[in-house]
Amino acid sequence: MTATQTAMLVTTDHALASAVRRVAAAADRALDEFSTLARRAQWDEHTVVMLDASAAFSVVDQRLPRRPGVVVVVSGDAGLDHWRAATAVGAEHVVALPTDEDALVALLAASPDDRDRGDGGVITVVGGCGGAGASTFAAALALHPSERRRILLDADGAGGGLDLVLGWEERVGLRWPDLVLDGGRVAAEALHHALPVDDGLALVSVCRESSAPLSARAAAAVVDAGRSAGDLVVCDVPRHADDVADTLVEFADLVVLVVPARVRAGAAAGPVAERLRAANANVGVVVRGPSPGGLRAADIGEMLHLPVIVGMRPERGLDAMLDRTGLNLGRRSPLATAAEAVLAAFDGKPVAAGWAT
Repeated sequence: MTATQTAMLVTTDHALASAVRRVAAAADRALDEFSTLARRAQWDEHTVVMLDASAAFSVVDQRLPRRPGVVVVVSGDAGLDHWRAATAVGAEHVVALPTDEDALVALLAASPDDRDRGDGGVITVVGGCGGAGASTFAAALALHPSERRRILLDADGAGGGLDLVLGWEERVGLRWPDLVLDGGRVAAEALHHALPVDDGLALVSVCRESSAPLSARAAAAVVDAGRSAGDLVVCDVPRHADDVADTLVEFADLVVLVVPARVRAGAAAGPVAERLRAANANVGVVVRGPSPGGLRAADIGEMLHLPVIVGMRPERGLDAMLDRTGLNLGRRSPLATAAEAVLAAFDGKPVAAGWAT
């Protein structure tokens, strides 16, 4: 058999193996079965690789490279541990049998060229100075009602955690230290099941109990997964340069610089704006009020030599809201209105030749 005709199952669960055999027969797909993955060639030579959770973690321990066509299979219902295994090994799907038999038949019957790569996008939000409100604005973008799934990526390790901004600190799901993504591949479907999620929004948040640093490869894996699945990925990055921030700025379709309407804030944002312009042609400014000295949004744009996407009125009661319930915006709130303006600019799919005026 050639690699385009065979599938592989690695499991010690006899009932699961029997169920997968039936599905493979229905899909007219040859199946090689193993209790353990003994040779690297086994990992490379099959088009579809099906693993139980134990085998998935074994693959991670063996440091095998991530590859397409990996599926975690489960007897009964899929739980958080199964999705944890899927993110660790870079699986594209978790399939629970017998419930998802039809889905597994379709996966086994499909050719490698049948995978839908989607048309997602990336918005990276950066604060121009300390206390600019970039994290809150990133959360507002991700919370804005949309038919498209969203991933909110928290890349500011010193920001305290976007789960607190959303009021999601008690929600079940993985945080950055639990995600094994440095192999460079993860499936968006796995993320949306393994992470804290609500109404199409999945959150990748920092963990306050861990000092483990986020890597640029892990951040890139999340961005790639969301983009290929058609998701909108909103990234909250610190204003200082590092490998993670630089990667997420370079990957972005739109970079949003949030700057308060104050002279000192504009001056502090100058070096940040210069660095962003050098890395990405599509950078715009959100100017956040109030402006005690009467500074206009256009004045901030001129200071930074960047187009202004929107000037935002102050959000009354914001600090109290964040402390009590997390971000919960009405449709007419200034944050929601500004987020809508940024999403409208983003939907224009700007190009380097001059996105805004």
